[in-house]
Amino acid sequence: MKKKYYKDKSTFSFKANFIRLLWSVVYYLLFRFSPISFSGYRRFILIIFGAKIDMNVNIYPCAKIWLPSNLSMKKSSCLGRNVNIYNQGHISIGKNTIISQNSHLCASSHNYSYKNPKLPLYTHPIIIGDNCWVCADAFIGPGIKISSGSIIGARTVIFKDTVKDGVYLGNPGKLIKLRKYKKTKLIFKNFN
Repeated sequence: MKKKYYKDKSTFSFKANFIRLLWSVVYYLLFRFSPISFSGYRRFILIIFGAKIDMNVNIYPCAKIWLPSNLSMKKSSCLGRNVNIYNQGHISIGKNTIISQNSHLCASSHNYSYKNPKLPLYTHPIIIGDNCWVCADAFIGPGIKISSGSIIGARTVIFKDTVKDGVYLGNPGKLIKLRKYKKTKLIFKNFN
């Protein structure tokens, strides 16, 4: 996907700014202080504001979402406590994916390559695959693709795409190993 550059005097249109203002009011009055168990209620509010969210998605009330219409989440995914979804660009989260507490997903940055004192904003989408885990306090930068099965360790900073089933740690995030899955057997015992 291409980066989207903004060069106008105002980065966003009046309509976009108005929607953001309305979202901020709704967020603080109806979303932020809702009980933790009211996840369906929060999904409904996000869907009204344009988010594409499947059923069985758990979003904590203290998760911060910059613009719901730039967020899509598939079934059985979770946004933990104090997750910051700074989605000026689109952020897509796959199924069975956990974004743990205090993580930061940022889908925009500023172009500092030119001698432009205004540092024009650009957006670049983040795609997080299925069955991923972004651990506590991790940072995912703009334009990153987190491949399916990847684990981003606590406080890891990711600025490059990941490989499937990779485990990443550090700043900058480095591939430590590949996940190995164990076969599990369900054992049912008769306690009668």
